[in-house]
Parts: sequence; C-alpha cells; structure tokens
Amino acid sequence: MKVLFVCLGNICRSPAAEGVFRLMAPDVATDSAGTGRWHVGEPPYGPMQAAARARGYELSDLRARQFVVADFDRFDLIIGMDASNLANIERLRPVGNDTPVHLFTDYTAGSDANEVPDPYYTRDFDGALDLVEHCARGLATTL
Repeated sequence: MKVLFVCLGNICRSPAAEGVFRLMAPDVATDSAGTGRWHVGEPPYGPMQAAARARGYELSDLRARQFVVADFDRFDLIIGMDASNLANIERLRPVGNDTPVHLFTDYTAGSDANEVPDPYYTRDFDGALDLVEHCARGLATTL
C-alpha cells in the first residue's frame, strides 16, 4: 500500500501527516506533496517541525514537492487536507483513472472537522497536529 498526503505548499499539513502516519503504520509506504510549487525542495516549515518534534515525530528528512499527474499511478490512495486540495488534485486526474482521493478528515470518527486547517496561516500547529494524529489513527485502522 502506498499513500500520498497532499496540502497546498507541502511544508506543514501534508509533511506532518506523512511523519505521523509513517510511525503509526510503518509497513505502509508514504509520501507527501503540495498542489502549489512555491516551496519545492524546502524542508517542512520550522514551527511545524518543532511542534512535531515535541511529540516525537521527525520531519527534517522531508522535502517539499509538487503533486503531479503521475502520482495517480504511483499511489494506491491520495489524501487531501481540505476541499481546495481535493479540487486541485481532481483537476489533474487522468481520464479513466480510479485512484481513490479522500479528505483526511474522512477518517475522523466522532469529529465534526471537515478539513485540516492550515497552521501556516492559523499559527495553531498543535491544533493541526491534534487533528492529524486523530485522522492518522482512523486511516491506520482502515488499511
């Protein structure tokens, strides 16, 4: 199984999701990407790395990359952090491709969250990580 986590810039939410999920489900291959290209080649945002490290997640080995059409063939499941990410992903979907694309919050039982808010803008890195951990636990139980 190969899972791709996608957000806007690939410096906060999707690398955090990748870092959390790879510890929860070490037998699942993971990667992360952004729908935008502003941060390609950069490590995750410093405050997100610090918040993740405080919880035992190491993100420093990750580097931002942009989501590409070939990702539909490379991954068994693509997870977006919000509806805008999903729309951007779906715009690139090749005709006839059936790779599942879901919101990360689809995996949150008992939560009313419909997206993972972007801590780059909200500055709530711990709140984003709380939700990422909750979603990752839910996803791990479905695979």
